[in-house]
Amino acid sequence: MEGIDILRVITGTARGHKLKTVKGLNTRPTSDKVKGALFNILAGRIEGSNVLDLFAGTGNLGIEALSRGAASAVFIDKSPECISVIKENLKHTKLEERATVIPGDVMAVLKKMSNNFKKYDIIFMDPPYNKNLIQDTLKIIEENGIIKNDGIVVVEKSAKDDTALNLEKLKLFRVKRYGDTVLSFFTT
Repeated sequence: MEGIDILRVITGTARGHKLKTVKGLNTRPTSDKVKGALFNILAGRIEGSNVLDLFAGTGNLGIEALSRGAASAVFIDKSPECISVIKENLKHTKLEERATVIPGDVMAVLKKMSNNFKKYDIIFMDPPYNKNLIQDTLKIIEENGIIKNDGIVVVEKSAKDDTALNLEKLKLFRVKRYGDTVLSFFTT
């Protein structure tokens, strides 16, 4: 395993598998504590769901969802190194058959995805901190109908990020703080 953090799949068919991380400090994988809390909140919604993992990094969240019974997961990241690590992690966990990995800028890919009419039950969004990507990405999700009715968008961000969001269709319904990490839950 490379990198500082040792990531693992918490439960499901790939339980206990270690996930490769990306070298350097450009990625910030979701810790096991935060990931465990997140999936406890989403427990009844994962099985059979179609998941979209934006700014996917290592693929940590989408892989956990697949391990817990999600029907499919699409991973999007613009970093070639992240794309390579996601593919390796999917192969290692034997979850690649239900996964699609798309290299590219998240916002550009989302705009193209609106044409394929696929809607997602759950969207994980863990953009780089302090890059002002949350508002614009959520707007694209709203405008392009990528989330199903009653679907959930989970945004992971820094507790220091107090950016006000101006959204029309997505409604914030829950916020949980875990140390320096905040999870914000939106639904349609």
